[in-house]
Amino acid sequence: MSYLFRVRVPATTANLGSGFDTLGMALSFYNFYDVLEKLPSGTYRMEVYGEGSQGLQNPRENMVIQSYEKAFQSWGEEAPGIAFRAQNAVPLCRGLGSSAGAVVGGVLLANALRERPRPREELLPLMVSLEGHPDNVVPCCIGGFVVSCWDGSSLRHVRLTSFPHDMKIVVAVPEFHVATASAREALPRQVSLEDAVFNVSRAALFAASWATGAWEHLPWAMEDKLHQQFRAKLFPGGERILREVRQVPGCLGMAISGSGPSMLAFVRGNPQPPAEQMCRIFSQSGVRSRFYVLHLDVRGALVEEGSGR
Repeated sequence: MSYLFRVRVPATTANLGSGFDTLGMALSFYNFYDVLEKLPSGTYRMEVYGEGSQGLQNPRENMVIQSYEKAFQSWGEEAPGIAFRAQNAVPLCRGLGSSAGAVVGGVLLANALRERPRPREELLPLMVSLEGHPDNVVPCCIGGFVVSCWDGSSLRHVRLTSFPHDMKIVVAVPEFHVATASAREALPRQVSLEDAVFNVSRAALFAASWATGAWEHLPWAMEDKLHQQFRAKLFPGGERILREVRQVPGCLGMAISGSGPSMLAFVRGNPQPPAEQMCRIFSQSGVRSRFYVLHLDVRGALVEEGSGR
């Protein structure tokens, strides 16, 4: 079936070890959200395929539709009903930005149906306010590697797109869910000054290394003492993967992707040994998994006008 508009949203990964709630990047792995036709306000016809399809058919429980309606509410406008189709490839509740993608997709679909759509960068504060933090939303929307700061009302971000042609992003995705709320509850409310300095120095090194191409610093730059040691205990194999995979030849750095349980490695050379080692540890821990070899997405979310327009 033809569509009026299609939004392609990339998966994202956040934190990257040291950059808790600050660093994020877009990945070459996508969901597609289509508006097939406009319907009377409050009316939705849903088609959802792929990841999470069984639980997302109800528009009241679908975050894309929720974000779509909240965007119109923020503009003081009535949201048209829509016939909506989602084709989901990004796993849910695995630390790959599925909720951020839903927020970005919903707001961009709403924007596309306005008489005068706004540039996507102008929509970022609304998107971040709906999601609650910027680390996944901003790279999902604009692409690249992004450093973001959000104080609850104002957003500042810097986007970097450089990436070595021979570097791969290997993500191991277990058949195991960790809710973001549970991952946050596992964190201590206070940290020592030493641990805070440790993470500030590593996050600064990460951003500087990315900006200048000093990739040899990534093993140091991705070290963390604020969240990974606590979150790795929430899923089988997490602690072993963090400890052991960074020793595999070609692995430049290892981190929990977002709040987990997916694990991410930057790899130069053959991506297969680190990928197989991550999946092997998951398997030995009694968890099935799959891996993806990805690249940096530099374009972010894209809106395409369809033939049904």
